[in-house]
Amino acid sequence: MGIFRRKMPPQYIPIHPDNITKNDWIILLEAGTIVGPSAAKLRVAVATRERKIVKKYNIFFRREHFLFLEGYDPRIHALYFCPQLYRFDADNKLAALEGDEIGSLLAQSVQDGVVEKQPWYEPTKKLPDHPIITNMKTDFDTVIVDKPTQRN
Repeated sequence: MGIFRRKMPPQYIPIHPDNITKNDWIILLEAGTIVGPSAAKLRVAVATRERKIVKKYNIFFRREHFLFLEGYDPRIHALYFCPQLYRFDADNKLAALEGDEIGSLLAQSVQDGVVEKQPWYEPTKKLPDHPIITNMKTDFDTVIVDKPTQRN
């Protein structure tokens, strides 16, 4: 069956058809690129609502949808879809959070599951067997996240 398998570029990320039409934030977290005594293991690489969807057909002519993200590398990136989040401002009114703020809250909530790796890796022909974030909390119906503490 290997002759029928097509090689997809790593920038094509398979997504569920339900995520195509939603206007959720696309949050791309990056792990293993911060070198030094920083306490943060993750950083927000991309936070956007713009998306480029690519349709491909498999050998049985079934349509498959892919999200195209320039520079995506499955060895260091994790992709999340997140709805619009709000917080209370000084006047006790709801204010919408921007993508980077949503990404930092998401990074803070999955910080404990990041796999410890060196910032370099050997070149490989295949994708990694395990994602960069393990022990993920998959049920995000209610997440209470405090504001990150300020570092001096």
